[in-house]
Amino acid sequence: MKLSKEFKVGLFMVVAFTLLYFGFNFLKGSDFLSSSNKYYAVYQNVDKLTESNQIFLNGYAVGRVSDIQIQQHLDRVVVELDIDSDIVLTDSSVAMLNGELLGGRFIQLDMHGTGGRALEADDTIRSEVAKGIMDFLAQNAEPVATSLTTTLKNVNRLLDGLNNNSARLDTMMKGLQTTPGLLNQTLRSANSNINDLGTNFKTVATNLNGTLEELKPTIANFHTLSDSLKVMELNHTVKKAQQSLTKLNETLALLHKGDNTASKLLTEDTLYVNLNKLLVSFDSLAKHFNKNPRHFLSPLGKSSKTIARDQERQRKEEEKKKK
Repeated sequence: MKLSKEFKVGLFMVVAFTLLYFGFNFLKGSDFLSSSNKYYAVYQNVDKLTESNQIFLNGYAVGRVSDIQIQQHLDRVVVELDIDSDIVLTDSSVAMLNGELLGGRFIQLDMHGTGGRALEADDTIRSEVAKGIMDFLAQNAEPVATSLTTTLKNVNRLLDGLNNNSARLDTMMKGLQTTPGLLNQTLRSANSNINDLGTNFKTVATNLNGTLEELKPTIANFHTLSDSLKVMELNHTVKKAQQSLTKLNETLALLHKGDNTASKLLTEDTLYVNLNKLLVSFDSLAKHFNKNPRHFLSPLGKSSKTIARDQERQRKEEEKKKK
């Protein structure tokens, strides 16, 4: 069967438009070889989100935005999400509208919620909008502004204090301007006083030198007198020592002769023997008194015979005790 040129051209155009359509959709992110499910998310503001913007899960593209419809009477925007059928969403999943630094927008699926009912195709997923840099700045602007206001107040107080201190410094500087003149005057007075004092010291030193020269003969005389006194005192001491030695020698000579009481005491033992006998008698008397106090303390005392008889009896008793 022979085909006409018109049929061939028409068939070519249909094939070309078909390839162009599928190619355009493929470039926008549509994958005709994989199945997908449609879900819906509702936002008050999509912040320049457009169709074909991608949907990410853990940083991996799992779908795209297939349609966006605005519902003005409800003040909201409904976004149709075309997500791979392999992704299981639950009622705790969240479609987070996020954006890049340069302005590109995308949907980030948050699957951190655990449990819940699994969503079916065409169900509505929870939606949230991520905070951008401007929102973060707006949120933290008030504390920063408050801190800045406090800092400015402190700076103003510091400046006021510096103004007061500058006034005080001006007064001090004015006072210091007169200080060099007073210091110069004081130095002049001190210099004059030092010169007078040096002159007085010179006069005193001269007078002192003259006085010392006059005192030199007197000091020499005192030295001679001291030596003479020392010699006289030593001679007197030596004379007394000699006299004492002479008397001691005379005393020793008398003791050595033996014709006096002191020499007999030193050379004879009669006194020593008599003293020993006396001590023995005293000892015997003391023992007798201890043993027989009645011999001495009775009113009229006892006779010698009675005492002798008592002593004999005591002697016999002692011998019996020894046996």
